[in-house]
Amino acid sequence: MNTDRRSFLEKMSALGALSLLPATVMAGVPAAENHEFVVQPYLQNLSSREVTIMWITSRNCFSWVEYGDGNYTSKRAFAYNNGLIEANNRVNKITLENLKPGTTHKYKIVSTEITGFKNSTVQFGETISGPLLTFTTPAENEEEIKVVIFNDIHDRPQIIPQLLYRHGYTGNEKDYDFVVFNGDCFDWVSSEQQMVDHLLKPCVDIFGSEIPFLLTQGNHECRGGFSRHIPAYYAYPDDKFYFSFVRGPIHFLVLDSGEDKTDDSVEYGGLAAFDRYREKQAKWLAKEIESEAFKKAPFRVLLIHISPYHSGDWHGTLHCREVFGPILNKAGIDLQLSGHTHRYMTHEADKDHNYPIVIGGGPLEGKRTLMKLHANQKELNLKMIRDDGELVGKFTIPRKNRSKA
Repeated sequence: MNTDRRSFLEKMSALGALSLLPATVMAGVPAAENHEFVVQPYLQNLSSREVTIMWITSRNCFSWVEYGDGNYTSKRAFAYNNGLIEANNRVNKITLENLKPGTTHKYKIVSTEITGFKNSTVQFGETISGPLLTFTTPAENEEEIKVVIFNDIHDRPQIIPQLLYRHGYTGNEKDYDFVVFNGDCFDWVSSEQQMVDHLLKPCVDIFGSEIPFLLTQGNHECRGGFSRHIPAYYAYPDDKFYFSFVRGPIHFLVLDSGEDKTDDSVEYGGLAAFDRYREKQAKWLAKEIESEAFKKAPFRVLLIHISPYHSGDWHGTLHCREVFGPILNKAGIDLQLSGHTHRYMTHEADKDHNYPIVIGGGPLEGKRTLMKLHANQKELNLKMIRDDGELVGKFTIPRKNRSKA
């Protein structure tokens, strides 16, 4: 351990022995034999001035990020909650703030094992650190954005490299600024290991330590004994699955369509309240579309797993249509991106929805798709590509005059 790191730990220990939280070993997580990184860092919620860096250790630790722009990692950041420094935990979620826009930053994760407590003294073990990595914050007035969107992988992680290496690169360069997984990455969520092996590690192996990704909740993320732990492994604004954010000229709306079955379905044992949840989201949505930022956005894109239209007549679809449909028609949406049906489709605006809808396919070979979204200040382009390279959907949407909005 170098002198600088030792000094940092000593200072933290002096501040009330870190005011440590209880151990947080979750159900379905086996006891660790070695002190190591279960998942190397992955980026969440990257903006021009902030990013959240997450990783998982095999043992309970106190962790931090060393970072800086240029060639130095002279700054350190740790997480705290209600005045308590986050420690004695395995799943790390640390936000770097006040970053320089449009700048490449270097960073490294560090985790020191906590072996025990003796009164007010914390007993530390081995310190491990990750490699030096980089990420780039977007400019404050980002002119364009490129996004790739998956949906309905259903515990087939090989789909991620197959589609990205085939369609997500131009030469040797990644042809995207962030990645969206638009629901149903799993059949049902039963353990941490499942999330690690079927989503987190595949992302980290290809892009996740330098390019952020977003997981929207599909109906299958609602299922399984580990489903309620999902929020601990990802970073969402206000810790909610419904929110909005801006990248480039696009104002994204993210809605959680919830389950497709009724709340009293036997599968949930009386532990579901998706109707009330969707109604709550609708109230938020009605306010969000009246915000100045939304009204002034050059483009408006909706991400929702179950489309309120063209997704059959299950209860979840019909309830989404009832509570979201009128608000979305009022909002001036430019494009909606969905999944769920496993049948890739494109739908022009019609009498029911006044905006185009794209539904991705999957998860079987020959049916799975990758959507590529590209927007600049003049137009929004969407291409949906089947796994064999065939273009199966396309929209080009010019920027609208929103001066009267």
